[in-house]
Formats: sequence, C-alpha cells, structure tokens
Amino acid sequence: MRRLHTAACAVALGLAALTPAQALPPDLSETLERLPPAAQTRLKANNQRWDGWNEEQRRDFGQRAAQWGELSAGQRGERRERYQAWQALSAEERAQVQAAAARYAALPVEQQQALRAQFDAIDRSQQRGWLLGPALGADYPALQPLLAQLPEQQHAAMLAALRGLTPAQRKDLAVLVQRTQPQDRDRLRVGLLGAAPEQRGAWLQDALSH
Repeated sequence: MRRLHTAACAVALGLAALTPAQALPPDLSETLERLPPAAQTRLKANNQRWDGWNEEQRRDFGQRAAQWGELSAGQRGERRERYQAWQALSAEERAQVQAAAARYAALPVEQQQALRAQFDAIDRSQQRGWLLGPALGADYPALQPLLAQLPEQQHAAMLAALRGLTPAQRKDLAVLVQRTQPQDRDRLRVGLLGAAPEQRGAWLQDALSH
C-alpha cells in the first residue's frame, strides 16, 4: 500500500503560466522588463514552448488551465506542494513512483478503493510524509520529530542530508531521534548538518554511543 500511494502523493500537476505567441502589448512588455531576470527567462521559455505546440496541445492546456482556475486556494497550494515534491525526487525515485502508479492503476477498482481508504485513515502528517518519496516516505514516521520544527531555511539541507544516508544509517538516526528530548532536537539537527557528508555515519555511531 505504501509503495502504491507514493505515486499518488507525487503527481506532478505543474501549470506554468504561458504567454501568448503574439507580440506583447507595450504596457505588458514594460511590465515584463521590470520582472527579475529569472522570471523573464522563465516566461520567455514558456512562450517558446507555446509556439512549438500544435492546436491540440494548446487546447489541452487551455482545458487544464480552466480546471486549475476552478480550484480553491487550498487545493492550488496542495497541487503546488506535490509538484515541488516531485521536482525534488531523483530520477530513480521518479521511476519507482511511476511504476507504483502503473501497478495501482492496473488494480481492480475495489482494491484501489480499499487502498485509498487505508491511506485516508492514517495521520495527516504521515500522508504528507510520502511527498518525500519512496525512501524517506517509509522512514518519515520515525524521523518526523526531527523534521517537525525544522526552520524553513534548513529544509533543503536536511532533506539532502537524509537522502545521502543509507537505509541503515537512517534507522540509526531514527533511534537517536527517539532517544533525544524535544528540547535537545535542535542540537541534534545542528550536529547532523554540521558533519561532513562522508563523516555522518561515524557521527551517528558516536552520538549513539553516548
């Protein structure tokens, strides 16, 4: 069930804002020039992509854009979160997710509904943990106390550190997390992130021995 639902959690529904292929009106061109360089580059790339689409592709995008417009702000935020989570996965993890999605789609409707009911019954935070992918999603319940109060600026570094650990090392870290009092978890985070990637295994063993 866990492997199967990883796919559902990582559905990529990115709806980029495409500008039309025609020349932009002067006032809109001026607005574009005032945007940050990265935003200008992204919009121009989207415009080129639009130019390369045929009528069917443009019509399909229009339908998806209309569906996106009907979503609530909360639903859009959830979709963006899933898209960003998908972007953060490695190529190997994406392949695993796509394979899980294919297996799920091939199941009889009754089994799909049963799996969905099982997933809906688990804690909301654990559901969101599957956005981290097959490996970290499986380990999330044990590591959740370490991630619960993680400052925003440490998110990317922490996830990279966790993905760099072996499954056995993540299990050791989970043991260490459970041993650590809530008031001391920030110090644990600092220690983990402060250790060089190649030294984190030794750091874990040393921490567990104390």
